[in-house]
Amino acid sequence: MQYLIDASVYVFRAYYSMPDDMVDDAGNPVNAFYGFARFIGDFMEKVTPEYVAVLFDESMTESFRTEIYPEYKANRDPAPPELKRQFGQCRRFVRALGLLEHSSPAYEADDLIGTLVEHGRRKGRPSTIVTRDKDLTQLLSKEDVFWDFAGKGKLRYEQIPDSFGVWPEQIADFLALAGDAVDNIKGVPGVGKKTAEKLLQHFSSLDDIYANLDRVHEVNVRGAKTLGAKLDTHRDAAFLARRLTGIACDAPMENAEELLQPSAPRLGEINALFDEAGIGMALRRQAERVSDIYRH
Repeated sequence: MQYLIDASVYVFRAYYSMPDDMVDDAGNPVNAFYGFARFIGDFMEKVTPEYVAVLFDESMTESFRTEIYPEYKANRDPAPPELKRQFGQCRRFVRALGLLEHSSPAYEADDLIGTLVEHGRRKGRPSTIVTRDKDLTQLLSKEDVFWDFAGKGKLRYEQIPDSFGVWPEQIADFLALAGDAVDNIKGVPGVGKKTAEKLLQHFSSLDDIYANLDRVHEVNVRGAKTLGAKLDTHRDAAFLARRLTGIACDAPMENAEELLQPSAPRLGEINALFDEAGIGMALRRQAERVSDIYRH
């Protein structure tokens, strides 16, 4: 099993959940860094993975999706400077802990995770995707696991419909139909989540829906009689959205197999980083325990 960690989700979670009066000697906030370092340390102690990668987002304005649709994620405010600084500390910590840490200006963390999922399949190795983001469920096969660490726990392929309404392979189509306000993806106007679920329960995919517009009236939803015409009118919008909601699994990543295997933590670098952030002994002792695991 390989473990692929959607880092940005947990950095933001720490930033908004840890006290914002946690600062270093210069008055810089360290709450996100502290919370993320504790999360990674807890994860490494609990799991002791043989294969693991920590993937970060790099840019909201330069990915291949913004070339397709310039308004993609345009509704999001840029991260404040105090959080950008802590993202840098988080990435330094991951590297010092001996883990593969990677980002790309052209691909999002989701795409890097998708690429490593495919890499693992070619090696006969399933993946556990550590995240809280439902978009990543589209990558699951029956051997893989979606793990909301410190949250709702683990979900397997067959449990996804109970939590998200559709099967993993339908998630990207679902988002294309219903839209995704978080990413500023419009979808089909007038088609909400419940209608999208019903459509995909009746038909297998977005392509199947559009191949059977004359049968859409059979779906048991309000407004079914006019739904086919509505979908037809907004066909281009639906398929544009689908290009945005699908995860790319072909991002360039060199030496992935070698780098997925953790190396021994560099405690000198970790302690220097903790000195800089004014972090005390608990996380240092945790790093030492992780170091003991991977030295043997």
